[in-house]
Amino acid sequence: MTGLRRILAGVTVPLALLCAVSSGVRAQPAVTLPEPLTDADFPSHPQAEIDLGRLLFWDPVLSGNRNISCATCHHPRLGTSDGLSLGIGEGGRGIGPDRKPDPADYPEQRIPRNAPGLWNVGARGFTVLFADGRIEVDPGRPTGFRTPLEDEMVSGFASLLSAQTMFPVLSSDEMAGHYEENDISTLVRQGRLTGPGGAWAAIAARVAAIPVYRQMFSAAYRDIAAGREIDFADISNAIAAYMTFDFRSDSAPFDARLRGERRLSPQAEAGMSLFYGKAGCSACHSGPLLTDMKFHAMGDPQIGPGKAERFENHQRDTGRMKVSNNPSEAFAFRTPSLRNVTLTPPYGHAGAYRDLRAYLMQHSDPGSALNTYSVSDAILPGLELGKPDFAPGDGGADFNAIAAAAAAAPRHLLVAAEIEDILAFLKSLEDPVAVAGGRMGIPDAVPSGLEIDG
Repeated sequence: MTGLRRILAGVTVPLALLCAVSSGVRAQPAVTLPEPLTDADFPSHPQAEIDLGRLLFWDPVLSGNRNISCATCHHPRLGTSDGLSLGIGEGGRGIGPDRKPDPADYPEQRIPRNAPGLWNVGARGFTVLFADGRIEVDPGRPTGFRTPLEDEMVSGFASLLSAQTMFPVLSSDEMAGHYEENDISTLVRQGRLTGPGGAWAAIAARVAAIPVYRQMFSAAYRDIAAGREIDFADISNAIAAYMTFDFRSDSAPFDARLRGERRLSPQAEAGMSLFYGKAGCSACHSGPLLTDMKFHAMGDPQIGPGKAERFENHQRDTGRMKVSNNPSEAFAFRTPSLRNVTLTPPYGHAGAYRDLRAYLMQHSDPGSALNTYSVSDAILPGLELGKPDFAPGDGGADFNAIAAAAAAAPRHLLVAAEIEDILAFLKSLEDPVAVAGGRMGIPDAVPSGLEIDG
């Protein structure tokens, strides 16, 4: 009699468990998994449009001072994020943790929120964008989207993702630059955004003045080839087409598991059972995109400048409440997709945690770590600013209010071994396409001739 048989002699054991023990694989409770992503979940685009969008994504010509591109803060080598808790947009040089302030054009503040990864943002299932959901699908509006521009929102944006790209170029701290530094920032400060004399039109005119871009727009869009002028919606549509193609992520080990092609490692399978079971992660991180597109207050620490207006003297970020004006949504933020989450530290709406393990522990008991949080857990380039990165009290971190908002969140206390199992599962969401930096790579040059943040 083998050792295993001696142990099991006289004991009634379910056949599935016996097989699992015999094979050296942990027995796991059955879980219900989402359907896998397919081609039907992603809009298709002509290659000419994708190629055009790729160059525009990497070209600093869209920024006010011609020194920042979309890729600066969403770099494929950094998981389509920037590797920082809170980035430096205008007034910075370099990429990722090496980005430093430019002494000749010093930043006014850090970007208030962590730069999210862009994996699968072009999928049809993405109906809400930004951490506060200020852009979302709304079939009741003429444009099909709800945005902060409300009635000023112009038509022509082909998708929600396309509509999203209009906002960073209008942000003084992200891409536009500060007042009177350039023609774009001046128009933004004056509130002239849309129409023939607005900031979008000025950006479109810059692009249209470059012969290679004119040729590529004509190849991508028939009506431009027939004589229509290039407008900003065309730029946005092309960038969205590129992002949908290049940052599609559905070839991770987890995807193969969903398609029934393989099993994960024993530890990852254990983590998956926790994720879809006891740990309750899938209540919010649901579906193949691993997000319910809803808003939850999970007690994440607040650091950085917050979302105050220039005339306000506080550093809090109330999240969804800033959009909805609903007090019940205070400190609630959209559930992020977990695709390639292991490639996109730091974590949280303000990037308060550089370590995914620590972030999982805080998430299993929302708000519990607020009193012991230290800003040393973040990744922040040195800046000499008028406001501290960590401002306790009602005007800053406001941890009491954050903890109160998170009090209703479910708690699933996990032991260290369970955390390790969930981390192994999250590793299975890591796509080789993402590890390689997307499908298309960094272009050698852009039509403007400006320097690429490679």
